[in-house]
Amino acid sequence: MNLSRGKFLTLEGVDGAGKSTHVQWLVDTLENHGLEVLSTREPGGTPIGEKLREILLHDQMHLECETLLMFAARAEHLRTVIEPCLADGVWVVCDRFTDATFAYQGGGRQLGVERIAALEQWLHADIQPDCTWLFDVPLEVARERLNRTRDQDRFEQQGDDFFERTRAVYLARAQQDPARIKRIDSNRSIEQIRAELTRHIALLVRSGVQA
Repeated sequence: MNLSRGKFLTLEGVDGAGKSTHVQWLVDTLENHGLEVLSTREPGGTPIGEKLREILLHDQMHLECETLLMFAARAEHLRTVIEPCLADGVWVVCDRFTDATFAYQGGGRQLGVERIAALEQWLHADIQPDCTWLFDVPLEVARERLNRTRDQDRFEQQGDDFFERTRAVYLARAQQDPARIKRIDSNRSIEQIRAELTRHIALLVRSGVQA
């Protein structure tokens, strides 16, 4: 299938929401539609981004430094991976993007939206995901899942108040932009979740072909 431009698809949600369970399945499903697909993640996705990921997940730092490093990794990711792939007709599936910065740094860390919005406008005002799946579960479910994880990073180790604020921002953004951000009730079976995702993918592929 030869498309003039690929689609940019992102997965979001608090730690423990279950989004990562579906990344490879999404890639496989899209490929079964005859699409060329790249799977990537944030922070990360490039050699520089992966180095910054290690720092961000494990080293304590000031909130402003944390936010700027997130966007530094994103700048490299966009310019060297995401934008060239989309231009070549490749569909990009990305585990987290700027919605995560609004939710985690803006909400969880209480930075607010103004400075994040300014960085977003500077870095990628003309690039937004075509579709974002927000995997959402009650906080107690997310925490139960996280407690099964060994070697938690410094975000996963945050308290309930942090995750409540983070989730609240995610849900608010989904309410503000329902055409792009699709809330997925992740407190269901994998089969039920994937049945819903399958319907979304069919619509995306159809619109991609028509474009």
